Amino acid sequence: MDNETTPIDAGEAQPVTRPRYEGLPVVVIAGRPNVGKSTLYNRLLHKRRAITDPTPGVTRDLVDSVCELRESGRVLKLIDSGGFKLEREGLDELVVAKSLSALEGADLILFLVDAMSITPEDEEFAALLRRWTPKVLLVVNKADSPERDARAWSYAAWGFEPVLFVSAEHGRNIDELEAEIVGRLDFSKVAKIDEENAPIRLAIMGKPNTGKSTLLNRLIGEDKAIVSEVAGTTRDIVEGRFERRGRRFVVLDTAGIRRKGKVTENVEYYSVTRSIKVVQDCDVVVLMIDAVEGLTDQDKKIAAFAVAEGRGVIFALNKWDLMPGLKNSFEAARDKLRFFFGQMAYAPVLPLSAKDGEGVDKLVTAVVTLYGQLCRKIETSKLNKAVEAWVEATPPPAGPRTRFKLRYAVQTSINPQRFVVFASRPEAVTEAYVAFLRNKIREDLGMDKIPVVLEIKASHASSVYEAPSRAARVRHDARPAAAKSGASKNPAPASKNAAPAPAPAPKKAAPAKTAGSASAKAAKTERDKHKKGVRTSSVRRESDREIRELERKGSRAAPKKGSIRRKESHAPARGSVPSKNPDSKKRVNAKQEAVAKRNAAAKRGDDSKRGAVAKQGAVIKHDDAPRARKPASHSKAQRRGDR
Repeated sequence: MDNETTPIDAGEAQPVTRPRYEGLPVVVIAGRPNVGKSTLYNRLLHKRRAITDPTPGVTRDLVDSVCELRESGRVLKLIDSGGFKLEREGLDELVVAKSLSALEGADLILFLVDAMSITPEDEEFAALLRRWTPKVLLVVNKADSPERDARAWSYAAWGFEPVLFVSAEHGRNIDELEAEIVGRLDFSKVAKIDEENAPIRLAIMGKPNTGKSTLLNRLIGEDKAIVSEVAGTTRDIVEGRFERRGRRFVVLDTAGIRRKGKVTENVEYYSVTRSIKVVQDCDVVVLMIDAVEGLTDQDKKIAAFAVAEGRGVIFALNKWDLMPGLKNSFEAARDKLRFFFGQMAYAPVLPLSAKDGEGVDKLVTAVVTLYGQLCRKIETSKLNKAVEAWVEATPPPAGPRTRFKLRYAVQTSINPQRFVVFASRPEAVTEAYVAFLRNKIREDLGMDKIPVVLEIKASHASSVYEAPSRAARVRHDARPAAAKSGASKNPAPASKNAAPAPAPAPKKAAPAKTAGSASAKAAKTERDKHKKGVRTSSVRRESDREIRELERKGSRAAPKKGSIRRKESHAPARGSVPSKNPDSKKRVNAKQEAVAKRNAAAKRGDDSKRGAVAKQGAVIKHDDAPRARKPASHSKAQRRGDR
């Protein structure tokens, strides 16, 4: 069969792409914990990008996004940072250090404080920001009403001008804040990059403490995400960009996903929810598995969710540098993993050490390969030829209840790959045969490393291919040799020296139409159909009705149900009156048969029969026969109806 495929570029795979800009001004939201930085961040973005919770210290990593201000249409890079603390423990030192590093490269710092109270952390942080006074904008949050504005004027003593009062939760004075941001920034260097192909979006997922953030930093070449031995360090989605071998990538670092029973805090619940939603926004999922710990049930659930969304999955056995250097150790680990993932034997399995960088190049190559298969488009004609070949090689079950026809196949979408096969009886298509078709699509159409979604729908169109039944094959084998060889049904042409065939005898003039010719013609047509075995449902219903009527009246001549012949047309002859009485129906049938016999005798030119029929009062329009008088029972209305 022909396996030609047409590769699709990234632009065709993702018609709606995110615009990319260069030279964007950077705006950082900074302040102590629990003053509403993430709430203001989501308000300016007009979507819930960062996690918001009353618990202090929720945000740890730098969460950045491209923000378009609605009032002015200006585009900038907005960063949400972790809270500044004086008393630090655990990860607080790393969070503060990451936040302070973002302030140095910012074009504008939104210094956010609480309108209800001033704390020592606010004053300490204000003193720290004095060296960047020209690019500091003091924003007093939680000013839900003008009454609170009067209580917050004490912040003006710090010397930052102007002072803006806003409510990030309710949206108060947000338009004034956007206008002040636009007035303080320089947008002359902003340029939109026209991208021919969209970047490949790569999501790093897995359980906590499997090296996801380490892999992110290794791919983008900078320490953007906080890396710690403490499980659950990452909470928000950290996004990074890098370019390799002429291809651009967007990598998304997600929070570790634990079992549902172990999730007790609201913050972790929000993190897991956002991590799951990332699957719908990526192309390929890299499932990080701790090579030392091995595969767990949670890894199976994450992989199953990614496959259900139709995303490509790569199993990365991270921390491979800690494994003993035994021969065939990787093959053994790969076979064990594929044993547990029996339905995902197609997914690539790679050894990886994100800390040392071993296996990163192979990982990027595998991502590009999977993305190419996700964006591959199959021509409809090639797909249907392939389906025909598969069905012919492996016919579906031919039982009376399991028989079905595959009529048509079409590719409905790319990235993810979705196919629809139309069948005569979708309910008869077993799951095993659907799996067979799905595997054949992967093997023969160049999609051997990605999941394929196949749907069976009902259709009544002409079939692409129907496997012959056993009875049909037996009849074919039992045909005569002449029929199998395809002998011509037409006789051989006559030779040139052969005598010419005698001229056909001149046909006799056709008799003129009689009064009952229309009824006789209809009756003859019905009899011919009956001889050919044509039996419609309406005739069967009339026959059943006649049997019940005769049995009800106790007629001795009531025939059996199987012996009822096809009823002829009951069009009333001229001069007759339709009646529902069975006796009158018999008389009408007898008269119609007599008329049909008379017309047949007239066509054959049988003079003796024609004379006998004429004595019975038949009306025959013929050159040698006299015209008989019409019955007096005909009315003018009936004659007009006959004409």
